[in-house]
Amino acid sequence: MFICNVSLKNNIFKKIGVAIIALIVAIVFIVVGIRFYKASSVVTVKDTVDNSTLEINSNNYTSILKDSHENVDKYVGKKIKFTGFVYRLFDFSENQFVLAREMIISSDNHAVVVGFLSEFNTASSFKTGSWVEAEGVIEKGNYHGDIPVIKINSLKEVNVPNDEFVYPPDGSYINSEI
Repeated sequence: MFICNVSLKNNIFKKIGVAIIALIVAIVFIVVGIRFYKASSVVTVKDTVDNSTLEINSNNYTSILKDSHENVDKYVGKKIKFTGFVYRLFDFSENQFVLAREMIISSDNHAVVVGFLSEFNTASSFKTGSWVEAEGVIEKGNYHGDIPVIKINSLKEVNVPNDEFVYPPDGSYINSEI
């Protein structure tokens, strides 16, 4: 058995030990004080609801369509209003259709159908190809992956607009505030 008896009376080790303990206590008080100060700071929360409606037209249609598909979560809950024609696919339910436009893809006027998957309780009462104006809210849905789906609140038949065609997105629509 080994016993060691060290005397710290008037010893340099005693002074260093006390200094280290005092330094540790000071650091603890500083850290606790900083955390308390940060916790008690005033926090401002933006608690406003954006009730504006995103109006889509021929100029911004494909840019918004592209951005909403790439950033679905950014658009969820956003009110939307636009005009298009009813387009259906074989695997849609009775209350689903694409609110569509034809996008010109070449100089010889070849076009493809593009649009938002939409849901409306009485969608079956609107003929495929009929032009409608829709108002609704964007929700996150699933059709071969996560996509924006328009839950339509209001749908009315309209005449074919003068600017019925749209063009590929040009990147001019950049809105990080959506």
